[in-house]
Amino acid sequence: MAAVLQILCARLGAVTGLDLAQNCREHFPKRLNVVIYVLAEIAIIATDLAEVIGTAISLNILFGIPLILGVILTIIDVLFVLLWYRPNGGMKITRIFEAFVSILVTLTVVCFAVELFTVEFSPREVMKGFLPSKEIIEGDGLYLSLAILGATVMPHSLYLGSGLVQPRLRDYDIDAGNYKAADVDDDEDHLNYRPSLDAINYTMAFSITELVISLFTVALFVNCAILIVAGAALHGQKGTDLFSIYTLLTEHLSKFAGLVFVWALLFSGQSAGIVCTMSGQMVAEGFLHWDLPPAVRRLITRSVAITPCLVLVLVSGRSGLSSALNASQVVLSLLLPFVSAPLIYMTSSKKIMRVKLNRDNRAIESIGLMDMSEEVNDQDEDQGSSLSLNDQGDDADVEDTYKDMSNSMLMNIISILIWGFITTLNFFLLVSMAMGKEVAF
Repeated sequence: MAAVLQILCARLGAVTGLDLAQNCREHFPKRLNVVIYVLAEIAIIATDLAEVIGTAISLNILFGIPLILGVILTIIDVLFVLLWYRPNGGMKITRIFEAFVSILVTLTVVCFAVELFTVEFSPREVMKGFLPSKEIIEGDGLYLSLAILGATVMPHSLYLGSGLVQPRLRDYDIDAGNYKAADVDDDEDHLNYRPSLDAINYTMAFSITELVISLFTVALFVNCAILIVAGAALHGQKGTDLFSIYTLLTEHLSKFAGLVFVWALLFSGQSAGIVCTMSGQMVAEGFLHWDLPPAVRRLITRSVAITPCLVLVLVSGRSGLSSALNASQVVLSLLLPFVSAPLIYMTSSKKIMRVKLNRDNRAIESIGLMDMSEEVNDQDEDQGSSLSLNDQGDDADVEDTYKDMSNSMLMNIISILIWGFITTLNFFLLVSMAMGKEVAF
């Protein structure tokens, strides 16, 4: 599911040159955009809640830092991102952040790889656990399943996935001489940019290959390792939270196993927090297009997102943190259909997912250079001459031709089935809660 949705994100960002939030603002009514934006911000707040709590707990266990101080310290990584990252920046900044997050993810992978060697488990039981069973819909099974789904296919990552391809598009067109970037970081310049067909094909091939490899290697391994370690070490235990998981690993295995788990928690929390901050910037700037200095608007959205985390720690302390973690992930699963529906709709739209061609069915130059050419034409017309955008000098009123790059019928069917599956699980959970069945909160 995550692979399909992320592929759609890469396709949308590559073909349109805009991220998911910018596309929503471009193609949807204002009222609908307000609703989608609010849901996106709720998803970011829910994600922040989990990452901040996890990081604060790891700091508390490792260094004895009080939870409230740990939450405040998590703002440091946010400020680091706000100072250096720009959603419309070039490939250099993007590569720096990719490298930094990759280091944190690698450290997380190493920690869980070590953890797998410290626990005993039956490969047969592990394989059995990956198969569907009735336990999924019994008791709190569905609730926990949706929590895992929300933690795996996070709604905010769809905005990020559609936005990270843009620097690669512009970088390709600039190198090919198809696009000249503005001298200053102008949002309007980036919104008006449309990539060339060559840039689109290159970016989609590179991004989708990179995406599939990372999802089916690193992401798959980490998610499986988490489930295996938890199942092997905590089976039969009741009321476990992150603190008790550390205690159980330390007492039943070794202190080393407990410390490795906490370090993995810290590394994953930091990497996820940085990614969430980057997504929050794209959501706020894409939907609202605030006429404020970038640093100011980013600090505002960040303050809104982190306030609930501070309140929760002040009110509940250690107790209730585990319930809050699970609930935040379920909220992400409940919001996923509302975020993924616009993505599926736009990538299946032939009107949105198309690239303008010239009469020889070659890609036109990107919009940046076309605008410059139009300015030259306007100046020359004042002097009694005319320059045509057409290579052959033909009349300018030739009918435009487009290349359709929307989803195939098979991709549309798969996307809709995934959306329906997630929506059905969410609906079943809500019905179960309404009927008073046992669920975990």
